[in-house]
Amino acid sequence: MCAGWPARPLIDAASLAAGLAGGAPPVLLDVRWRLSGPPGIDSYRAGHLPGAVYVDLDADLAGPPGSGGRHPLPAAADFTAAMRRAGVRSGQPVVVYDDGDSTIAARAWWTLAYFGHDQVRVLDGGLRAWTAAGQPVTTDEPPVAAGDFTASAGHLPVLDAAGAAALARSGVLLDARAPERYRGETEPVDRVAGHIPGAVSAPTAGNVAADGRFRPPAELRERFARLGVSAGPGTGPAGAYCGSGVTAAHEVLALALAGVPAALYVGSWSGWTADPGRPVATGPDPG
Repeated sequence: MCAGWPARPLIDAASLAAGLAGGAPPVLLDVRWRLSGPPGIDSYRAGHLPGAVYVDLDADLAGPPGSGGRHPLPAAADFTAAMRRAGVRSGQPVVVYDDGDSTIAARAWWTLAYFGHDQVRVLDGGLRAWTAAGQPVTTDEPPVAAGDFTASAGHLPVLDAAGAAALARSGVLLDARAPERYRGETEPVDRVAGHIPGAVSAPTAGNVAADGRFRPPAELRERFARLGVSAGPGTGPAGAYCGSGVTAAHEVLALALAGVPAALYVGSWSGWTADPGRPVATGPDPG
């Protein structure tokens, strides 16, 4: 694990069940979300982990969309209010989960850590792993005591557009989107297709196994080494971007598991292409 980063970023279903049954359970956040719907709150109400509180990506884990991208960072005061509504407390562990490959959970993990919470973990495999282990779900919505967490920005490294461009030249900037979006063959969301010149294609699908759990650290180290990123001496800095800074947080988490600290370009492709003067590369090569 990288020095200065949240320790032990993953937790398995059995360990979480034991923690929830203990005398000092973690705060449990359900962060399910899909770009094309249905709303995550509907999924939460249909069944969630006992004690979980719903947190919304758009409303709570991001600020209003604009020139900074579709999912820019929330203001510290807004994030403080959202986390206190969810019962998050300083010094109390937090576990986040979704029902996919932990993409949204990784954004919650990263955002909490960026704003200074150092005891955040992702349920590896999410809801699927929980139910596969025979653990219960419920439709009961728990009462929530207000938290006391106060957000302070800057605890993890970030990139702006200029920093992303520079990193693509001097280090390794990973593009976490699907290969066809990187190549510029399709763009279902943003205004322009392609990638940041110099960026390397590294789809997050390669970070997880078929069951949605993260691959072992050794496998992740091998994967990122093939992409030009390693924790060893002589390797330049690393960063990641995606469409709007969500999937890239999954890449940053996978890199952390591999022992490689990486910066997140929060604005990502949606922020990059907000300025039509910025260059765009297409095709399979960094360009």
